[in-house]
Amino acid sequence: MGMKSYAKGVVKEGKRVRWPKREDLIPAIIVTVVISVIAALILLAEDAAGARLIDILADAFNSMNGGAGA
Repeated sequence: MGMKSYAKGVVKEGKRVRWPKREDLIPAIIVTVVISVIAALILLAEDAAGARLIDILADAFNSMNGGAGA
């Protein structure tokens, strides 16, 4: 199967697809963006909490060693 034949098959299948109407597509895009933003905020909070925990542990270990180290 050559590249030209493959491209023709892709175009043919693309024409057979039932594409969603704009009225259906816009709400789906909005939901996707909102969920993505919420997920990003959750990951940001988890990252900040993890970084804070690492700082607390590093300070605790440094104080146990009498302040020596990093």
